[in-house]
Amino acid sequence: MKFSSRMRDGLTRRSFVTGLGAGGFAAAFPRSAWAISPVAGIIPAQSSAQWHLNISQKHIEIDRKALKAPCVDGSLPGPTLRWRQGDTVEIKVTNHLKHEHTSIHWHGLRLPYTMDGVPGLSFMGIKPGESFTYRFPLMQSGTYWYHSHSGMQEAQGLYGAIVIDPAEPDPNACERDYVIFLSEWTDVSPDDMISNLKMQDDYYTFRQRTAASFPQQAREAGSAVAALKNRLMWSRMRMAATDISDVSGIIYTYLLNGHSPDMNWNGVFRPGERVRLRFINGSSMTFFDVRIPGLEMLVVQADGNDIEPVPVDEFRIGVAETYDVIVQPGDEKAYSIFVQSEDRTGYARGTLAPHAGMEAPVPPMDPRPVRTMVDMGMGDMKPGMSMKDMKMPAQSGTTAGEKSAAPVSMPHHTDVAPANTAAPKKAASMDMKNMDMSDDDMAGMDMSDDDMPGMDMGAKTPAKSVPPAHMPAAPPPPLEIDDPGPPPLNVENQNVAQMPIDRLGSPGDGLEHNGRRVLNYKQLRATRPGTDLRPPSREIILHLTGNMERYIWGFNGRKYSESGPIRLKRNERVRFTLINDTMMEHPIHLHGMWSELENGQGDYQPYKHTIISQPGSRLSYLVTADAPGAWAYHCHLMLHMELGMFRVVVVE
Repeated sequence: MKFSSRMRDGLTRRSFVTGLGAGGFAAAFPRSAWAISPVAGIIPAQSSAQWHLNISQKHIEIDRKALKAPCVDGSLPGPTLRWRQGDTVEIKVTNHLKHEHTSIHWHGLRLPYTMDGVPGLSFMGIKPGESFTYRFPLMQSGTYWYHSHSGMQEAQGLYGAIVIDPAEPDPNACERDYVIFLSEWTDVSPDDMISNLKMQDDYYTFRQRTAASFPQQAREAGSAVAALKNRLMWSRMRMAATDISDVSGIIYTYLLNGHSPDMNWNGVFRPGERVRLRFINGSSMTFFDVRIPGLEMLVVQADGNDIEPVPVDEFRIGVAETYDVIVQPGDEKAYSIFVQSEDRTGYARGTLAPHAGMEAPVPPMDPRPVRTMVDMGMGDMKPGMSMKDMKMPAQSGTTAGEKSAAPVSMPHHTDVAPANTAAPKKAASMDMKNMDMSDDDMAGMDMSDDDMPGMDMGAKTPAKSVPPAHMPAAPPPPLEIDDPGPPPLNVENQNVAQMPIDRLGSPGDGLEHNGRRVLNYKQLRATRPGTDLRPPSREIILHLTGNMERYIWGFNGRKYSESGPIRLKRNERVRFTLINDTMMEHPIHLHGMWSELENGQGDYQPYKHTIISQPGSRLSYLVTADAPGAWAYHCHLMLHMELGMFRVVVVE
């Protein structure tokens, strides 16, 4: 039985498919209510291992913005796929688009690289009128999502949620279970956005600092002179301190489960019930700050993996991240799910209520964030300080006082191919049809079926055997460092972070000291030790770089078309270190393998598939290269990926 075709009959053009009611609450509905529901938003009561998804264009209008959107099964978001850990699923995808290839990438899932859904890397894409069948085992559980990896279709509506039920009883089982899928809606095409941003970098940023805001800034800085120095410094950087998001609410309507704010999505509850909310940020360019005034949220899962529960009032969710929270409304009243964009130019909202159709007060948006010297990579430099007054720390290959942008003198073993190698010359689309996937690139890789079942595919699989406790531990191997050094200042990079700092304890710009308990990365602690406790044998240092004025993005001062693959050896244990030289957050996503965030939790560090790198920061995470193949590695801000912040990781 293919449940998706039965669900489609009850959906309208503004419908969505999100979660309600696994477990005991499902029994309260007659079976027909699950099969064909006039009220969209119900997760299928039972999972299905076989699906047939149809991708086509549909005329959709939301908030007076109309678009022929590429979408799945005619809905926005597409149907929620509910599966069970341990099953092997089969999804046939048929492309009904007239002139476009398409694809579906299963974000965060561990699977053979040939099923990952990235055209040019894992397969050739799905041509118009043709079908492709994905088939892979489910070695994990949790909340994930899927989206197109072709032609920026993701930005126009080709996405949906995935819920994988655990094989063992869920320790956080709840009476109600909803998916909360966050996204954007606009009638401006992604190609037009790129054109506008290349013409004018602040094209969509309309809330700049003015003379009227100067007195308040002077009070905050301590003097008018300090405030003036601050503004002059930002001017020399050709940046505005209020440039928070490249694309803003001036063209975006922010959606919650396909609903604009005035449509008011509803989820119902009975007072005293535990309600699980599975938040997914499926937007293309927007970070969201989430709170439910009057309700404490217990964060129990991050990127599909269980964590020790963290009680919070608010959390920031980066593009492509997922968080599961549990709330327990005690009163018979309505509560607003309030989701404001990081730049405070708009919000999405929904309502949890004891009865459908109820509304709760919508709180005012918080003040807009303003970038600081920390975001510039100047550490704790005060607003009135001059760069001449700073004593810069020594960088790799330099001594204190030398220019840190100088090339490193120490030997290094970078896996980053230099420019003008056999890498593709053009990345006009992340379809990467022109990528050179020759035998030389894939040499030594055993892609046979016998090789794949032995993969260590998930954090929830049993730990590998370790030596007995009485045996002395072997000394860790010497750490090999692949360090290209600070990138040069040029047309592709307009800043070098002089003092990048650890910002894992910060909830993010605009959320510090706001009087609420806000989640930060240091609070994420796995509920069980990791499956690979070996120390890394190699460290790969990557600078996140860009030129906002020219709207070019990349790693180590080079965009994708100028870069070769990052090569890893099978089962190698590697540390990736990210230094963010830009003044924007970047959600970095590695396909096919877990990223184990080094956040001070020791053996219990969290497993994530997407990690936010804050401006002016330095962070690291560990990767076990247990998945052979060619994998995409990129910033999940759609336009950043498209304009060069994309690499290929080859596990040989």
